[in-house]
Amino acid sequence: MKTPTQAVLMRIYTDQDALVGDRSLVEIIVRRARDAHLAGATVLRGRMGFGESARLHAHRPFDLRDNLPVVIELVDDEAKLHAFVHQLDDLPDIGLVTFEKVEVVRYGGHPPRRS
Repeated sequence: MKTPTQAVLMRIYTDQDALVGDRSLVEIIVRRARDAHLAGATVLRGRMGFGESARLHAHRPFDLRDNLPVVIELVDDEAKLHAFVHQLDDLPDIGLVTFEKVEVVRYGGHPPRRS
């Protein structure tokens, strides 16, 4: 596979308890990303955060039920990510979605091709 030198980082902000029916929203998104043949996805769990509702999501030491913030990061070609974001239109509880241009310096065991 040719490694691009320029790509886009897509971040999806949600929380770990977000569900679609009885399935985890995070799991649905990551599986859809894999099915769309995106380069990869990583799920990061935060320690504390808040979003549009201003409700604080944080770890509470004596609470058995944390609802921590989660960020799903996907890196791929900009066109593929724009197409992918429309595959998420049917999912509720997705918070902020951002795109950021990034430079790929390595992808797996393959250094990027120089022009």
